[in-house]
Amino acid sequence: MDSPEFDELDQRLVSALVLDARAPFSRIAAVLGVSDQTVARRYRRLYAEGGLRLVGARDTERLGHTRWMLRLRCTPDASVSIATALARRPDTAWIGLTSGGTEVVCTTETRRPEDHEALLLGKLPRTPSIVEIGAHQLLHRFYGGPLGWFTKDSALTAEERAALMPEPVRPPDGPIRLDASDEALIAALARNGRAGYPELQKATGRSESAVKRRLDQLLRWGAVFVDVEFDTTLFGFRSRALLWITVAPSALATVGAALAAHPEVAFAGATSGPANLVAVVICRDAAGLYTYLSEKLGTLDGVRHVETAPLLRQVKRLTYAG
Repeated sequence: MDSPEFDELDQRLVSALVLDARAPFSRIAAVLGVSDQTVARRYRRLYAEGGLRLVGARDTERLGHTRWMLRLRCTPDASVSIATALARRPDTAWIGLTSGGTEVVCTTETRRPEDHEALLLGKLPRTPSIVEIGAHQLLHRFYGGPLGWFTKDSALTAEERAALMPEPVRPPDGPIRLDASDEALIAALARNGRAGYPELQKATGRSESAVKRRLDQLLRWGAVFVDVEFDTTLFGFRSRALLWITVAPSALATVGAALAAHPEVAFAGATSGPANLVAVVICRDAAGLYTYLSEKLGTLDGVRHVETAPLLRQVKRLTYAG
């Protein structure tokens, strides 16, 4: 462990939460071989000191929504204020500063075409400090969303992972539709991914049994997932970068599948624009990033060009509390 305050048990607990964020502490404790009280105590400390947050989120692919990645090249004095303004919008996520602090990168979810047009054709072009706007539609996800990067490590054995991993259920064909009660349920989970059923009942107006059935259904279908946010530097991972990758079209699927299997890759997706793949990688340090670029990514057949943009600051993940 890189931090003397957080040890292997903390890492194993975070890994368990990534697999099933709503698992009872008693089940997590049994899998990890410690007491319920130890799990609860470690959880509270990670929450207070490690930036641990459990956030309910929609899976845009399951719901049939469209996602875009925006690259906003800004004047250096304006990047933080622009990123903060975007962070306050409910339709944005994963906002960061790259390129020496002169570029803001964020994802945005659109449920209707007019939402995307209002942002890209209306509000952003009228911002004088934005020098250039790049909008790239995410066409396919190879890794990310409900698949947490931290599950790729070796903190848990295969048997422990199997004991914690919920069994998926085949979702219905076509996009999954949410009603007003579902939206209220997800909003409550966005505030606290481990919210109890009485709290969720109060938020939705449904009975506790109905809430439990519907949440279980949405989770097992993959329409909703609980993301686990934490400070990766506590476990020794200090280097994060966004990679814009150009590959031969015939190699897009094979390179994307290879990226999904790499332990360093937290997200990988096919995108429109000059680069047809985008990835987020997390390494221990700059040397680890170099090794990844030269010895893993650089050896994949079909890779033609890679633009590496180190992430200097994360302004927003799924939620923004500023």
